[in-house]
Formats: sequence, C-alpha cells, structure tokens
Amino acid sequence: MKCCVHIVISGMVQGVGFRYFVQHHARQLGLTGWVRNLPNGSVEILAEGNRDFIESFIVHVRRGPHSAVVSNAEVIWKDPDGQFERFDITC
Repeated sequence: MKCCVHIVISGMVQGVGFRYFVQHHARQLGLTGWVRNLPNGSVEILAEGNRDFIESFIVHVRRGPHSAVVSNAEVIWKDPDGQFERFDITC
C-alpha cells in the first residue's frame, strides 16, 4: 500500500549530516520525496512509498545519525500524489 508522510524533526539536527542520513535511508528503502533544513533549526521530510518501508524509515529518522540529537519528530500521514521520481535533498 503506497502512502505519504510529512515529518518535522527537531533537536540538534542541522550541521550533523542529518539530511544525508535521511536521503541514504530513503533511497535504500525505495522511497521518493525530499528532505530540507528549516530556518528554525529543524529538518522537514516528505516521503512516499510502501507503508511498511515508511514505518521503518520513521524509526531511522527518529534516531538520526550518531552526531545528531533528535528531541521531537512530528509525523503527519497524507495521501500520496506520486509526484516524485527519487528522494532528494532540497533547499
């Protein structure tokens, strides 16, 4: 079952390789979408794909890379629209 998730990660998540970590795991799981830094210091993610893979992905991003400290992960499920071809880091 294909689905979509919007995630905002807060904590010490910028300048620690978080976006590259997210992109690596998303691509490994065959997800599409994007990740970007927000001006307030958090990281925003939009990912589409198989629900089981997205649930696994959420577990990874709640932990983050070893250099990050995740204090909160706001997860909002959405309907997929299939507009992405791959998973990218955006500005």
